[in-house]
Amino acid sequence: MPALKRRPALLIAALALASAGLQAKTLVYCAEGSPENFSPALNTTGTSFDAARPVYDRLTHFTRGSTQVEPGLAESWTVSPDSKSFTFKLRKGVKFHSVPGFTPTRDFNADDVLWSFERQWKADHAYAKVSGGKYDYFADMGLKDDLVSLEKVDEHTVRMTLAKPNVTMLANLAMDFAAIGSAEYAAHLAKLGKKEQFDQVPVGTGPFSFVTYQKDAVIRYKAFKAYWAPASEKALVDDLVYAITPDATARTSKLKAGECHFSGYPRPADLPELQKDPGLKVISLPGLNIAYWSFNTQKAPFDKKEVRQAFSMAIDKAAILKDVYLGAGTGAKNLIPPTLWGYNNTVKDWPHDPAQAKALLAKAGVKTPLDADLWYMPVQRPYNPNAKRMAEMMQADLAKIGVNAKLVTYEWGEYRKRMQQGEHLTGMLGWNGDNGDPDNFFFLHSCDAARPGGQNLSKWCHKGFDEKLEKARTLTDNKARAKLYEEMQTIEREEAPDYKIAHSVVYEVMRKEVTGYKQSPFNSHEFKGVDLK
Repeated sequence: MPALKRRPALLIAALALASAGLQAKTLVYCAEGSPENFSPALNTTGTSFDAARPVYDRLTHFTRGSTQVEPGLAESWTVSPDSKSFTFKLRKGVKFHSVPGFTPTRDFNADDVLWSFERQWKADHAYAKVSGGKYDYFADMGLKDDLVSLEKVDEHTVRMTLAKPNVTMLANLAMDFAAIGSAEYAAHLAKLGKKEQFDQVPVGTGPFSFVTYQKDAVIRYKAFKAYWAPASEKALVDDLVYAITPDATARTSKLKAGECHFSGYPRPADLPELQKDPGLKVISLPGLNIAYWSFNTQKAPFDKKEVRQAFSMAIDKAAILKDVYLGAGTGAKNLIPPTLWGYNNTVKDWPHDPAQAKALLAKAGVKTPLDADLWYMPVQRPYNPNAKRMAEMMQADLAKIGVNAKLVTYEWGEYRKRMQQGEHLTGMLGWNGDNGDPDNFFFLHSCDAARPGGQNLSKWCHKGFDEKLEKARTLTDNKARAKLYEEMQTIEREEAPDYKIAHSVVYEVMRKEVTGYKQSPFNSHEFKGVDLK
Protein backbone atom coordinates (compact mmCIF):
# COMPACT_ATOMS: atom_id res chain seq x y z
CA MET A 1 0.00 0.00 0.00
CA PRO A 2 2.70 2.60 0.86
CA ALA A 3 4.26 2.00 -2.58
CA LEU A 4 0.99 2.95 -4.25
CA LYS A 5 0.92 6.25 -2.40
CA ARG A 6 4.22 7.22 -3.98
CA ARG A 7 3.01 6.68 -7.53
CA PRO A 8 1.79 9.74 -9.47
CA ALA A 9 -1.98 10.14 -9.22
CA LEU A 10 -2.30 10.49 -13.00
CA LEU A 11 -0.56 7.16 -13.57
CA ILE A 12 -2.75 5.48 -10.93
CA ALA A 13 -5.83 6.74 -12.74
CA ALA A 14 -4.56 5.51 -16.12
CA LEU A 15 -3.69 2.09 -14.77
CA ALA A 16 -6.99 1.81 -12.92
CA LEU A 17 -8.82 2.59 -16.14
CA ALA A 18 -6.92 -0.09 -18.02
CA SER A 19 -7.24 -2.75 -15.33
CA ALA A 20 -10.97 -2.10 -14.85
CA GLY A 21 -11.55 -3.41 -18.36
CA LEU A 22 -13.41 -0.29 -19.44
CA GLN A 23 -13.90 0.57 -23.08
CA ALA A 24 -11.09 3.14 -23.13
CA LYS A 25 -7.62 1.71 -23.76
CA THR A 26 -4.55 3.15 -22.03
CA LEU A 27 -1.05 2.21 -23.19
CA VAL A 28 1.65 2.84 -20.57
CA TYR A 29 5.29 3.26 -21.62
CA CYS A 30 7.96 3.05 -18.91
CA ALA A 31 10.22 5.85 -20.16
CA GLU A 32 13.81 5.99 -18.94
CA GLY A 33 14.01 9.73 -18.34
CA SER A 34 12.40 13.15 -18.33
CA PRO A 35 12.32 15.42 -21.40
CA GLU A 36 14.10 18.76 -21.42
CA ASN A 37 11.02 20.25 -23.10
CA PHE A 38 8.62 19.31 -25.90
CA SER A 39 10.22 21.14 -28.86
CA PRO A 40 12.46 18.78 -30.84
CA ALA A 41 14.24 21.73 -32.50
CA LEU A 42 15.84 22.55 -29.16
CA ASN A 43 16.99 19.05 -28.23
CA THR A 44 19.58 16.42 -29.12
CA THR A 45 18.58 13.38 -27.02
CA GLY A 46 16.34 10.42 -27.71
CA THR A 47 14.59 10.87 -24.36
CA SER A 48 13.32 14.34 -25.30
CA PHE A 49 12.57 13.33 -28.89
CA ASP A 50 10.51 10.37 -27.65
CA ALA A 51 8.42 12.70 -25.47
CA ALA A 52 7.57 15.03 -28.37
CA ARG A 53 7.16 12.37 -31.06
CA PRO A 54 3.47 11.54 -30.38
CA VAL A 55 2.58 15.21 -30.95
CA TYR A 56 4.44 16.21 -34.12
CA ASP A 57 4.82 15.37 -37.79
CA ARG A 58 7.55 16.35 -40.24
CA LEU A 59 7.57 17.03 -43.99
CA THR A 60 8.98 13.57 -44.59
CA HIS A 61 8.68 10.52 -42.34
CA PHE A 62 10.51 7.24 -41.96
CA THR A 63 8.29 4.25 -42.61
CA ARG A 64 7.72 2.81 -39.15
CA GLY A 65 10.37 0.17 -38.37
CA SER A 66 12.46 1.14 -41.41
CA THR A 67 15.02 3.63 -42.75
CA GLN A 68 12.82 4.22 -45.83
CA VAL A 69 11.73 7.83 -46.36
CA GLU A 70 8.00 8.32 -47.07
CA PRO A 71 5.64 11.30 -47.36
CA GLY A 72 4.65 13.06 -44.14
CA LEU A 73 3.14 16.53 -44.10
CA ALA A 74 4.51 16.84 -47.63
CA GLU A 75 2.48 14.47 -49.81
CA SER A 76 5.08 14.71 -52.61
CA TRP A 77 8.25 16.55 -53.61
CA THR A 78 10.57 17.28 -56.50
CA VAL A 79 14.34 17.66 -56.30
CA SER A 80 16.33 19.75 -58.78
CA PRO A 81 18.94 17.89 -60.87
CA ASP A 82 21.76 19.55 -58.87
CA SER A 83 20.22 18.43 -55.53
CA LYS A 84 20.13 22.04 -54.29
CA SER A 85 16.41 22.81 -54.57
CA PHE A 86 13.57 20.85 -52.94
CA THR A 87 9.93 21.70 -53.68
CA PHE A 88 7.33 20.20 -51.33
CA LYS A 89 3.62 19.84 -52.08
CA LEU A 90 1.90 20.01 -48.71
CA ARG A 91 -0.96 17.84 -47.57
CA LYS A 92 -4.35 19.60 -47.45
CA GLY A 93 -6.93 19.30 -44.68
CA VAL A 94 -4.41 18.48 -41.92
CA LYS A 95 -5.71 19.54 -38.48
CA PHE A 96 -3.79 20.91 -35.50
CA HIS A 97 -4.47 19.88 -31.90
CA SER A 98 -6.29 22.01 -29.35
CA VAL A 99 -4.99 22.64 -25.82
CA PRO A 100 -6.57 24.60 -22.95
CA GLY A 101 -6.70 28.24 -24.04
CA PHE A 102 -6.08 27.56 -27.73
CA THR A 103 -8.28 26.16 -30.48
CA PRO A 104 -6.90 26.38 -34.03
CA THR A 105 -8.95 28.32 -36.58
CA ARG A 106 -7.22 26.95 -39.70
CA ASP A 107 -5.59 23.83 -41.12
CA PHE A 108 -1.85 23.25 -41.54
CA ASN A 109 -0.28 25.24 -44.40
CA ALA A 110 2.99 26.66 -45.72
CA ASP A 111 3.13 29.34 -42.99
CA ASP A 112 3.69 26.62 -40.37
CA VAL A 113 6.62 25.15 -42.33
CA LEU A 114 8.29 28.54 -42.75
CA TRP A 115 7.73 29.41 -39.08
CA SER A 116 9.21 26.10 -37.84
CA PHE A 117 12.42 26.34 -39.87
CA GLU A 118 12.89 30.10 -39.63
CA ARG A 119 12.83 29.88 -35.84
CA GLN A 120 15.99 27.78 -36.10
CA TRP A 121 17.49 29.74 -38.99
CA LYS A 122 16.85 33.46 -38.50
CA ALA A 123 18.31 35.31 -35.53
CA ASP A 124 15.55 37.95 -35.71
CA HIS A 125 12.70 35.41 -35.58
CA ALA A 126 10.21 36.23 -32.81
CA TYR A 127 10.92 32.86 -31.13
CA ALA A 128 14.63 32.52 -31.97
CA LYS A 129 15.81 33.14 -28.39
CA VAL A 130 12.88 31.51 -26.54
CA SER A 131 13.78 28.61 -24.19
CA GLY A 132 17.50 29.18 -24.64
CA GLY A 133 17.38 29.36 -28.42
CA LYS A 134 19.97 26.66 -29.21
CA TYR A 135 19.33 24.69 -32.41
CA ASP A 136 22.27 22.30 -32.55
CA TYR A 137 20.74 19.73 -34.88
CA PHE A 138 19.73 22.38 -37.42
CA ALA A 139 23.32 23.66 -37.41
CA ASP A 140 24.97 20.22 -37.37
CA MET A 141 22.89 19.08 -40.36
CA GLY A 142 24.36 22.02 -42.31
CA LEU A 143 21.16 24.04 -42.57
CA LYS A 144 22.31 27.05 -40.56
CA ASP A 145 25.01 27.89 -43.12
CA ASP A 146 23.76 26.13 -46.26
CA LEU A 147 20.10 27.20 -46.36
CA VAL A 148 19.83 30.01 -48.93
CA SER A 149 16.06 30.48 -49.07
CA LEU A 150 12.78 29.03 -47.86
CA GLU A 151 9.90 30.23 -50.01
CA LYS A 152 6.14 30.00 -49.71
CA VAL A 153 5.20 29.33 -53.35
CA ASP A 154 1.53 29.13 -52.38
CA GLU A 155 -0.56 28.00 -49.39
CA HIS A 156 0.39 24.37 -49.97
CA THR A 157 3.80 24.57 -51.67
CA VAL A 158 7.19 25.31 -50.11
CA ARG A 159 10.57 25.50 -51.83
CA MET A 160 13.86 25.03 -49.96
CA THR A 161 17.10 26.07 -51.69
CA LEU A 162 20.60 25.19 -50.49
CA ALA A 163 23.95 26.78 -51.25
CA LYS A 164 25.40 23.40 -52.16
CA PRO A 165 24.02 19.98 -53.06
CA ASN A 166 22.94 17.68 -50.24
CA VAL A 167 21.61 14.27 -51.21
CA THR A 168 20.86 13.46 -47.56
CA MET A 169 18.30 16.27 -47.15
CA LEU A 170 15.07 14.28 -47.56
CA ALA A 171 16.22 11.86 -44.86
CA ASN A 172 17.43 14.75 -42.67
CA LEU A 173 13.98 16.36 -42.83
CA ALA A 174 12.42 13.16 -41.48
CA MET A 175 14.45 13.63 -38.28
CA ASP A 176 12.88 15.00 -35.10
CA PHE A 177 14.50 18.46 -35.22
CA ALA A 178 12.44 19.16 -38.37
CA ALA A 179 9.08 18.83 -36.54
CA ILE A 180 6.42 21.26 -37.74
CA GLY A 181 4.62 23.37 -35.15
CA SER A 182 1.67 25.76 -35.37
CA ALA A 183 2.48 29.34 -36.37
CA GLU A 184 -1.02 30.35 -35.24
CA TYR A 185 -0.42 28.91 -31.76
CA ALA A 186 2.94 30.73 -31.57
CA ALA A 187 1.30 34.05 -32.49
CA HIS A 188 -1.48 33.46 -29.94
CA LEU A 189 1.04 32.86 -27.14
CA ALA A 190 3.14 35.87 -28.17
CA LYS A 191 0.09 38.13 -27.75
CA LEU A 192 -0.41 36.74 -24.25
CA GLY A 193 3.28 37.16 -23.37
CA LYS A 194 3.62 33.40 -22.86
CA LYS A 195 6.07 32.34 -25.58
CA GLU A 196 7.79 29.74 -23.35
CA GLN A 197 4.52 27.79 -23.23
CA PHE A 198 5.08 26.83 -26.89
CA ASP A 199 7.90 24.50 -25.78
CA GLN A 200 6.16 23.14 -22.68
CA VAL A 201 2.57 22.62 -23.89
CA PRO A 202 3.09 21.44 -27.48
CA VAL A 203 0.60 21.74 -30.34
CA GLY A 204 1.20 19.64 -33.44
CA THR A 205 -0.60 17.56 -36.06
CA GLY A 206 0.54 14.14 -34.77
CA PRO A 207 -1.39 11.00 -33.78
CA PHE A 208 -1.66 12.01 -30.10
CA SER A 209 -2.32 15.39 -28.52
CA PHE A 210 -0.57 16.50 -25.35
CA VAL A 211 -2.59 16.51 -22.10
CA THR A 212 -0.23 17.14 -19.20
CA TYR A 213 3.30 16.64 -17.81
CA GLN A 214 4.21 16.11 -14.16
CA LYS A 215 7.99 16.62 -14.04
CA ASP A 216 10.03 13.45 -13.43
CA ALA A 217 6.81 11.46 -13.00
CA VAL A 218 4.37 11.16 -15.90
CA ILE A 219 3.39 12.53 -19.32
CA ARG A 220 -0.11 11.98 -20.64
CA TYR A 221 -1.45 12.17 -24.20
CA LYS A 222 -4.79 11.35 -25.79
CA ALA A 223 -5.61 9.99 -29.24
CA PHE A 224 -6.14 12.70 -31.89
CA LYS A 225 -9.20 11.45 -33.72
CA ALA A 226 -8.72 13.88 -36.63
CA TYR A 227 -5.22 12.58 -37.49
CA TRP A 228 -4.67 12.59 -41.26
CA ALA A 229 -2.80 9.27 -41.68
CA PRO A 230 -4.18 5.88 -42.82
CA ALA A 231 -5.98 3.80 -40.18
CA SER A 232 -2.92 1.58 -39.60
CA GLU A 233 -0.85 4.63 -38.58
CA LYS A 234 -3.40 6.32 -36.32
CA ALA A 235 -3.59 6.15 -32.53
CA LEU A 236 -5.31 2.82 -31.82
CA VAL A 237 -5.48 3.37 -28.05
CA ASP A 238 -7.42 6.14 -26.36
CA ASP A 239 -4.72 7.30 -23.96
CA LEU A 240 -0.93 7.12 -23.95
CA VAL A 241 0.96 7.49 -20.66
CA TYR A 242 4.73 7.85 -20.24
CA ALA A 243 5.59 6.64 -16.71
CA ILE A 244 9.05 8.12 -16.12
CA THR A 245 11.14 5.39 -14.48
CA PRO A 246 14.92 6.01 -14.65
CA ASP A 247 15.93 2.81 -12.81
CA ALA A 248 16.16 -0.25 -15.08
CA THR A 249 15.29 -2.65 -12.28
CA ALA A 250 12.16 -0.65 -11.46
CA ARG A 251 11.12 -0.72 -15.13
CA THR A 252 11.49 -4.50 -15.15
CA SER A 253 9.38 -4.81 -12.00
CA LYS A 254 6.64 -2.62 -13.46
CA LEU A 255 6.57 -4.64 -16.68
CA LYS A 256 6.27 -7.92 -14.82
CA ALA A 257 3.52 -6.51 -12.57
CA GLY A 258 1.56 -5.17 -15.55
CA GLU A 259 2.04 -1.57 -14.44
CA CYS A 260 3.45 -0.65 -17.84
CA HIS A 261 3.09 -2.27 -21.24
CA PHE A 262 6.40 -1.37 -22.87
CA SER A 263 9.95 -0.47 -21.88
CA GLY A 264 13.36 0.02 -23.47
CA TYR A 265 16.90 -0.26 -22.10
CA PRO A 266 16.68 -3.48 -20.04
CA ARG A 267 19.82 -4.43 -18.13
CA PRO A 268 21.68 -7.15 -20.09
CA ALA A 269 21.82 -9.22 -16.90
CA ASP A 270 17.99 -9.19 -16.71
CA LEU A 271 17.40 -10.46 -20.25
CA PRO A 272 17.34 -14.23 -19.51
CA GLU A 273 14.70 -13.70 -16.82
CA LEU A 274 12.62 -11.43 -19.07
CA GLN A 275 12.81 -13.87 -21.98
CA LYS A 276 11.44 -16.67 -19.78
CA ASP A 277 8.44 -14.66 -18.52
CA PRO A 278 5.30 -15.93 -20.33
CA GLY A 279 3.62 -12.53 -19.97
CA LEU A 280 6.39 -10.66 -21.77
CA LYS A 281 7.90 -10.44 -25.25
CA VAL A 282 11.55 -9.41 -25.76
CA ILE A 283 12.50 -7.99 -29.16
CA SER A 284 15.90 -6.96 -30.46
CA LEU A 285 17.66 -5.35 -33.39
CA PRO A 286 21.36 -4.85 -34.25
CA GLY A 287 21.92 -1.28 -33.14
CA LEU A 288 22.54 1.49 -35.63
CA ASN A 289 24.80 2.94 -32.96
CA ILE A 290 28.26 3.51 -31.56
CA ALA A 291 29.66 3.96 -28.05
CA TYR A 292 32.84 6.02 -28.02
CA TRP A 293 35.30 7.77 -25.71
CA SER A 294 36.23 11.25 -26.96
CA PHE A 295 39.62 12.89 -26.53
CA ASN A 296 39.45 16.69 -26.50
CA THR A 297 41.98 17.47 -29.23
CA GLN A 298 42.00 21.16 -28.33
CA LYS A 299 43.58 20.45 -24.94
CA ALA A 300 47.08 19.15 -24.18
CA PRO A 301 48.25 16.45 -24.27
CA PHE A 302 45.42 15.25 -26.57
CA ASP A 303 46.43 17.71 -29.26
CA LYS A 304 49.05 15.05 -30.11
CA LYS A 305 47.79 12.01 -31.99
CA GLU A 306 50.41 9.77 -30.32
CA VAL A 307 48.75 10.43 -26.96
CA ARG A 308 45.31 9.62 -28.38
CA GLN A 309 46.72 6.43 -29.89
CA ALA A 310 48.35 5.51 -26.57
CA PHE A 311 45.07 5.89 -24.68
CA SER A 312 43.37 3.76 -27.35
CA MET A 313 45.91 0.97 -26.83
CA ALA A 314 45.58 1.10 -23.04
CA ILE A 315 41.98 -0.16 -22.96
CA ASP A 316 41.02 -3.83 -22.74
CA LYS A 317 38.00 -3.76 -25.05
CA ALA A 318 37.39 -7.52 -24.85
CA ALA A 319 36.96 -7.27 -21.08
CA ILE A 320 34.46 -4.41 -21.47
CA LEU A 321 32.42 -6.36 -24.02
CA LYS A 322 32.30 -9.34 -21.69
CA ASP A 323 31.64 -7.52 -18.42
CA VAL A 324 29.48 -4.56 -19.50
CA TYR A 325 27.64 -5.74 -22.62
CA LEU A 326 27.29 -9.40 -21.57
CA GLY A 327 27.27 -10.56 -25.19
CA ALA A 328 24.87 -7.84 -26.37
CA GLY A 329 27.56 -5.83 -28.14
CA THR A 330 30.33 -6.15 -30.71
CA GLY A 331 33.67 -4.36 -30.64
CA ALA A 332 33.77 -1.17 -32.72
CA LYS A 333 36.68 -0.07 -34.87
CA ASN A 334 34.85 2.48 -37.07
CA LEU A 335 32.35 5.21 -36.30
CA ILE A 336 29.62 3.56 -38.40
CA PRO A 337 28.34 0.06 -37.57
CA PRO A 338 29.14 -2.79 -39.98
CA THR A 339 25.46 -3.05 -40.99
CA LEU A 340 25.64 0.36 -42.70
CA TRP A 341 26.83 0.75 -46.30
CA GLY A 342 30.22 2.43 -46.68
CA TYR A 343 31.76 0.44 -43.80
CA ASN A 344 35.52 -0.08 -44.22
CA ASN A 345 36.34 -3.55 -42.93
CA THR A 346 40.03 -3.24 -43.84
CA VAL A 347 40.58 -0.80 -40.95
CA LYS A 348 42.51 -2.44 -38.11
CA ASP A 349 41.31 -1.94 -34.55
CA TRP A 350 43.77 -0.67 -31.97
CA PRO A 351 45.23 -3.66 -30.11
CA HIS A 352 45.25 -3.78 -26.33
CA ASP A 353 48.98 -3.21 -25.75
CA PRO A 354 49.95 -1.34 -22.53
CA ALA A 355 53.67 -1.58 -23.27
CA GLN A 356 53.25 0.07 -26.68
CA ALA A 357 50.94 2.66 -25.10
CA LYS A 358 53.68 3.62 -22.65
CA ALA A 359 56.18 3.90 -25.51
CA LEU A 360 53.84 6.20 -27.45
CA LEU A 361 53.40 8.48 -24.43
CA ALA A 362 57.18 8.69 -24.08
CA LYS A 363 57.51 9.45 -27.82
CA ALA A 364 55.02 12.30 -27.39
CA GLY A 365 57.11 13.70 -24.53
CA VAL A 366 54.44 12.96 -21.92
CA LYS A 367 55.77 12.15 -18.46
CA THR A 368 53.94 9.83 -16.11
CA PRO A 369 52.23 9.75 -13.71
CA LEU A 370 49.76 11.83 -15.72
CA ASP A 371 46.49 13.16 -14.32
CA ALA A 372 43.44 13.13 -16.59
CA ASP A 373 39.68 13.21 -16.25
CA LEU A 374 37.32 10.52 -17.57
CA TRP A 375 33.71 11.68 -17.87
CA TYR A 376 31.02 8.99 -17.87
CA MET A 377 27.29 9.24 -18.54
CA PRO A 378 24.88 9.22 -15.58
CA VAL A 379 22.25 7.34 -17.60
CA GLN A 380 21.84 4.04 -19.39
CA ARG A 381 21.74 4.37 -23.16
CA PRO A 382 21.14 1.73 -25.87
CA TYR A 383 24.79 1.95 -26.92
CA ASN A 384 26.08 1.77 -23.33
CA PRO A 385 24.25 -0.30 -20.71
CA ASN A 386 26.50 0.68 -17.78
CA ALA A 387 28.76 3.70 -18.29
CA LYS A 388 29.91 3.87 -14.67
CA ARG A 389 31.14 0.26 -14.69
CA MET A 390 32.85 0.86 -18.02
CA ALA A 391 34.58 3.96 -16.65
CA GLU A 392 35.86 2.03 -13.63
CA MET A 393 37.35 -0.64 -15.91
CA MET A 394 38.98 1.99 -18.11
CA GLN A 395 40.32 3.78 -15.04
CA ALA A 396 42.05 0.54 -13.98
CA ASP A 397 43.47 0.03 -17.49
CA LEU A 398 44.85 3.58 -17.57
CA ALA A 399 46.54 3.14 -14.20
CA LYS A 400 48.66 0.40 -15.78
CA ILE A 401 50.23 2.95 -18.16
CA GLY A 402 50.78 5.58 -15.46
CA VAL A 403 47.61 7.61 -15.94
CA ASN A 404 45.55 8.68 -12.92
CA ALA A 405 42.04 9.01 -14.31
CA LYS A 406 39.53 10.99 -12.24
CA LEU A 407 35.94 9.86 -12.85
CA VAL A 408 33.51 12.73 -13.47
CA THR A 409 29.78 12.87 -14.16
CA TYR A 410 26.88 15.34 -14.04
CA GLU A 411 23.11 15.31 -14.44
CA TRP A 412 22.35 14.13 -18.00
CA GLY A 413 21.40 17.50 -19.51
CA GLU A 414 24.30 19.25 -17.81
CA TYR A 415 26.69 16.45 -18.83
CA ARG A 416 25.90 16.81 -22.53
CA LYS A 417 25.92 20.60 -22.40
CA ARG A 418 29.36 20.71 -20.76
CA MET A 419 30.81 18.13 -23.16
CA GLN A 420 29.47 19.97 -26.19
CA GLN A 421 31.14 23.11 -24.87
CA GLY A 422 34.42 21.14 -24.64
CA GLU A 423 34.93 21.31 -20.85
CA HIS A 424 36.10 17.70 -20.63
CA LEU A 425 39.55 16.29 -21.27
CA THR A 426 38.20 12.84 -22.11
CA GLY A 427 34.59 11.73 -21.99
CA MET A 428 32.19 8.96 -22.97
CA LEU A 429 29.16 9.32 -25.15
CA GLY A 430 27.65 7.54 -28.12
CA TRP A 431 25.29 7.95 -31.03
CA ASN A 432 22.18 6.34 -32.41
CA GLY A 433 21.84 6.90 -36.13
CA ASP A 434 18.70 8.83 -36.96
CA ASN A 435 18.39 8.81 -40.71
CA GLY A 436 20.02 5.62 -42.02
CA ASP A 437 22.74 7.46 -43.95
CA PRO A 438 26.48 7.18 -43.11
CA ASP A 439 26.65 10.98 -43.21
CA ASN A 440 24.57 10.98 -40.03
CA PHE A 441 27.51 9.39 -38.18
CA PHE A 442 30.43 11.08 -39.92
CA PHE A 443 29.09 14.59 -39.25
CA LEU A 444 30.12 13.89 -35.63
CA HIS A 445 33.68 14.54 -36.80
CA SER A 446 32.88 17.48 -39.07
CA CYS A 447 34.49 20.87 -38.60
CA ASP A 448 30.99 22.45 -38.43
CA ALA A 449 30.13 20.29 -35.41
CA ALA A 450 33.47 21.07 -33.68
CA ARG A 451 32.22 24.54 -32.68
CA PRO A 452 31.33 25.18 -29.00
CA GLY A 453 27.93 23.56 -28.50
CA GLY A 454 28.36 21.25 -31.48
CA GLN A 455 28.21 17.47 -31.33
CA ASN A 456 31.83 16.88 -32.37
CA LEU A 457 32.95 16.16 -28.80
CA SER A 458 36.60 15.62 -29.67
CA LYS A 459 36.60 19.12 -31.25
CA TRP A 460 38.71 17.54 -34.01
CA CYS A 461 38.76 19.37 -37.34
CA HIS A 462 40.71 17.64 -40.12
CA LYS A 463 40.74 19.37 -43.49
CA GLY A 464 41.09 16.18 -45.56
CA PHE A 465 38.31 14.41 -43.67
CA ASP A 466 36.00 17.42 -43.93
CA GLU A 467 36.54 17.89 -47.66
CA LYS A 468 35.59 14.27 -48.32
CA LEU A 469 32.51 14.60 -46.08
CA GLU A 470 31.33 17.69 -47.97
CA LYS A 471 31.99 16.11 -51.36
CA ALA A 472 30.03 12.97 -50.44
CA ARG A 473 26.96 15.11 -49.77
CA THR A 474 26.99 16.26 -53.41
CA LEU A 475 27.08 12.79 -55.00
CA THR A 476 24.02 10.77 -56.01
CA ASP A 477 26.12 7.66 -56.73
CA ASN A 478 26.33 5.70 -53.47
CA LYS A 479 29.34 3.71 -54.71
CA ALA A 480 31.29 6.93 -55.12
CA ARG A 481 30.08 8.13 -51.72
CA ALA A 482 31.07 4.80 -50.13
CA LYS A 483 34.62 5.15 -51.48
CA LEU A 484 34.96 8.54 -49.79
CA TYR A 485 33.56 7.17 -46.53
CA GLU A 486 36.04 4.31 -46.60
CA GLU A 487 38.90 6.80 -47.01
CA MET A 488 37.52 8.89 -44.14
CA GLN A 489 37.53 5.86 -41.83
CA THR A 490 41.24 5.33 -42.60
CA ILE A 491 41.94 8.97 -41.62
CA GLU A 492 39.95 8.53 -38.39
CA ARG A 493 41.88 5.42 -37.46
CA GLU A 494 45.24 7.16 -37.83
CA GLU A 495 44.20 10.39 -36.11
CA ALA A 496 42.26 8.65 -33.27
CA PRO A 497 40.06 11.59 -32.23
CA ASP A 498 38.15 9.12 -30.11
CA TYR A 499 38.25 5.48 -29.07
CA LYS A 500 35.48 3.40 -30.61
CA ILE A 501 34.12 1.00 -28.00
CA ALA A 502 31.09 -0.97 -29.19
CA HIS A 503 28.00 -1.33 -31.35
CA SER A 504 25.26 -2.79 -29.18
CA VAL A 505 22.22 -4.91 -29.82
CA VAL A 506 19.12 -2.92 -28.83
CA TYR A 507 16.59 -4.81 -26.72
CA GLU A 508 13.04 -3.73 -25.91
CA VAL A 509 10.44 -5.48 -23.77
CA MET A 510 6.66 -5.42 -23.96
CA ARG A 511 3.67 -7.15 -22.47
CA LYS A 512 2.19 -9.94 -24.61
CA GLU A 513 -1.01 -7.96 -25.12
CA VAL A 514 0.80 -5.23 -27.08
CA THR A 515 0.26 -5.55 -30.85
CA GLY A 516 1.44 -3.58 -33.88
CA TYR A 517 4.66 -2.18 -32.41
CA LYS A 518 7.58 -1.95 -34.86
CA GLN A 519 11.09 -1.62 -33.48
CA SER A 520 12.92 1.35 -34.98
CA PRO A 521 16.48 1.10 -36.33
CA PHE A 522 16.94 4.59 -34.87
CA ASN A 523 15.95 3.50 -31.35
CA SER A 524 13.02 5.89 -31.45
CA HIS A 525 9.75 4.83 -29.85
CA GLU A 526 6.50 5.34 -31.77
CA PHE A 527 3.08 4.32 -30.52
CA LYS A 528 0.85 5.12 -33.47
CA GLY A 529 -0.46 1.88 -34.98
CA VAL A 530 0.02 0.14 -31.60
CA ASP A 531 -2.90 -1.57 -29.88
CA LEU A 532 -3.68 -3.68 -26.82
CA LYS A 533 -5.36 -7.06 -27.20
